[in-house]
Amino acid sequence: MKTAQPILSVEELHIERGGTVILDRISWRVERGQHWVILGANGSGKTSLLSALTGYLMPTAGEISLLGETYGEFDWRELRKKIGIVSSSVRQMMADEEPALESVASGKYAMIDFWGQITRAEKAEARRLLQQVECEYLADRPWSVLSQGERQRVLIGRAWMAKPRVLILDEPCAGLDPAAREHFLQFIQRLGHDKNAPTLILVTHHVEEIMPVFSDVLVLKSGKVLAAGKKSVTLTPKILAQTFCVKVKLQLQAGRYAMSVRSKRNVVV
Repeated sequence: MKTAQPILSVEELHIERGGTVILDRISWRVERGQHWVILGANGSGKTSLLSALTGYLMPTAGEISLLGETYGEFDWRELRKKIGIVSSSVRQMMADEEPALESVASGKYAMIDFWGQITRAEKAEARRLLQQVECEYLADRPWSVLSQGERQRVLIGRAWMAKPRVLILDEPCAGLDPAAREHFLQFIQRLGHDKNAPTLILVTHHVEEIMPVFSDVLVLKSGKVLAAGKKSVTLTPKILAQTFCVKVKLQLQAGRYAMSVRSKRNVVV
């Protein structure tokens, strides 16, 4: 029986610069119907992996395939259009005066501060996406007056405008206060259940941000895969202790995780 084509496939990805190994033989496969979390401490390789997935960091060895097309054998610029990304770097570049509707519509062209003419059809699609990210009321409001949580939702709509097959959320809760973070996470939970939503990949170092809709976790440490697979297998006190080099206590309640760090005397190396 023919095996279904994965959404994303990473095989033996190795990145080395100036004798320093950044990513060490990473293999990872994202199947249809899955939503993944990339979890790791600072310096674990999360950002480098994202840069490789979006074609901004060239591999030393290994292979990345998206929807059956392999980077290096297909136009990377075209493949990149199939991966949407929401990150603080994009958030900081947005024009203060630009209305949310235009911010979303310009996502079709992957341009910041779009200077072209947005068509009536594009505006209609952008308004539909604003409704889908529960922010239709923001259509005419400029970027400068939006809250951090509203900006993150608008950026998701913007990324969705290009009809990506994969949507990467790169530490999307950074800068949000506790209430705004929880509202945003509940929104991500609803988004993940939308039948038209792309495959979600959440990048974080907080297990508290892993909502029930996420099925699998890729755990990175020092540029290597420490664990990968279903949450029940990867999110354990032992693996998290190795990930963050501290002894931890992990609790699971109503599908949500909470991690606390124990005494520094119990450091795990």
